[in-house]
Amino acid sequence: MLADLWPLYGLSIVTPRLELRLPRGEELAALARLAANGVHRPDERPFLTPWTDGSPEDRARSVLQGHWSQLAEWTVAAWRLGLTVFSGGNPLGVVTLRARDFPVVREVATSSWLGIEHQGKGYGTEARSGLLTLAFDHLDARAALTEVFQDNHASQGVSRKLGYEPDGISVDARGDEAVVSDRLRLTRQKWTQQERLAVRIDGMAACRPMFGL
Repeated sequence: MLADLWPLYGLSIVTPRLELRLPRGEELAALARLAANGVHRPDERPFLTPWTDGSPEDRARSVLQGHWSQLAEWTVAAWRLGLTVFSGGNPLGVVTLRARDFPVVREVATSSWLGIEHQGKGYGTEARSGLLTLAFDHLDARAALTEVFQDNHASQGVSRKLGYEPDGISVDARGDEAVVSDRLRLTRQKWTQQERLAVRIDGMAACRPMFGL
């Protein structure tokens, strides 16, 4: 089986409504088609990397390339785990956990996108809660970080619900525009003190060496 050679294919995170795991075959194609149909309104620019600016075909191919590159470039020193969010077997989007020098630093960063038709239904909060359960309860992370544009109210709301706290700002170039993001941090202590969803994680034992654990 593929999971025998690449254990991450055996990893799954199950929340009350969702399953998070790597997509296979036609599931990846369906995910790409979802992105092609749109992930935000035309007047929004919620991502620093302008992967949604092109045509529907460009967006679909960007999803494919991003998925393949994270697998090809994976190392213990720098990894990126992009899990597809499924509901009833249908892809809703992607949540990503990434880190550098994790065995020493013990900090992760998160990012995500959902198909536009799946937004505003609580899926983003639920999926990130599942991802944070992996980070804190199974990888023993000390903190989770995220950066959000100040006008991205939906993502800001998800972070607040999950207990993230302000951690400064960052300024980046987006084309010829300087954009400000809020840096947000969720500590292990804050995570353990709050009420959490019931989350089941399968297949983690075989994956631990891939994270340097």
